[in-house]
Amino acid sequence: MTRIVFHPLAEREFIEAVRFYEARADGLGRDYIRQVERALGYIAANPETGNVLTGTIRRWLVQRFPFAQLYQFSADEISVIAVMHLRRRPGYWKRRMKT
Repeated sequence: MTRIVFHPLAEREFIEAVRFYEARADGLGRDYIRQVERALGYIAANPETGNVLTGTIRRWLVQRFPFAQLYQFSADEISVIAVMHLRRRPGYWKRRMKT
C-alpha cells in the first residue's frame, strides 16, 4: 500500500479548510474531508494521472470544492505538498520545495 505523507503546511491548510467549511454549515467540513480522502485514494491508486504542474509536481482537483492537491510520488510514497485553494496565491507552495 502506498503511504501518503503531508507536508506540515499542507496539513495545516487542510485542517483550516475543514474548520472554515464546518463553520459555514454543519456537516460541510465532513463533506470536504470525504472529498479530499476520495481524491487521495484515487491518487494513491493512480499517481501518474494527475496533471503535471511543473517538474515532478502533479495536481489533482478536489470535487465540489475549489481546492487541488499538489503532490509528488515515488514507488512507495505520495508526498502532498499543498492543499491549494484554486483562487488564491498561485505559486505560494513553490518555496516548500526547498525544505
